[in-house]
Amino acid sequence: MATSTKIGIVDYGMGNLFSVSKALERLGANYFISADQKELLAADALILPGVGAFRDAMERLPVDMVKEFASSGKPLLGICLGMQLLFESSDENGLTKGLGLLPGHVRRFSGKTEAGELYKVPHMGWNKLEFVKSSPLLEDLEEDYVYFVHSYFVDAAESDVLLARADYHEQVSAVVGKDNVYGMQFHPEKSSRLGMALLHHFLKIVEKEAVK
Repeated sequence: MATSTKIGIVDYGMGNLFSVSKALERLGANYFISADQKELLAADALILPGVGAFRDAMERLPVDMVKEFASSGKPLLGICLGMQLLFESSDENGLTKGLGLLPGHVRRFSGKTEAGELYKVPHMGWNKLEFVKSSPLLEDLEEDYVYFVHSYFVDAAESDVLLARADYHEQVSAVVGKDNVYGMQFHPEKSSRLGMALLHHFLKIVEKEAVK
């Protein structure tokens, strides 16, 4: 999918930059990795990756720049921790305020079922997505398995931003979206066919928005 639009990957020191960039490369996307806020604001879309702790990420993230970009109406995609940062707050390492671009709170898997049985945290492995709301991001796709690695998850079960969920002893908000802001809790670049299809759909959204 050769494209003239520019996708900026935000480099704030806590992202899975290599794997995300390689996935975009395979899709023929015109992307760049940068920490320069002016350059990022000029992009047609931003991807906010993330690996690590919520509080550390919020301290390093150019918060005002990301909010300004989101308010421009151009597409923004958060991946893994990057998706969690889009929400209002997190319990990780103490209550920490997020970007507040989407309604919802991030909390840790309890590690224990209601019946008292223990389960493994972090959630690591392949789980099937269940689509719950129509979106250009999910258009014409079939439910399939994607790859998760996380100890915290977004509690947005009752929110209208929930597009797809997965089950891991809790209802995991797996794909979210509202207006121009999207998020994926799993790693689409490591999630085989469906993951690449979701990234491809995001690029199609970017193309469509760029010609408006």
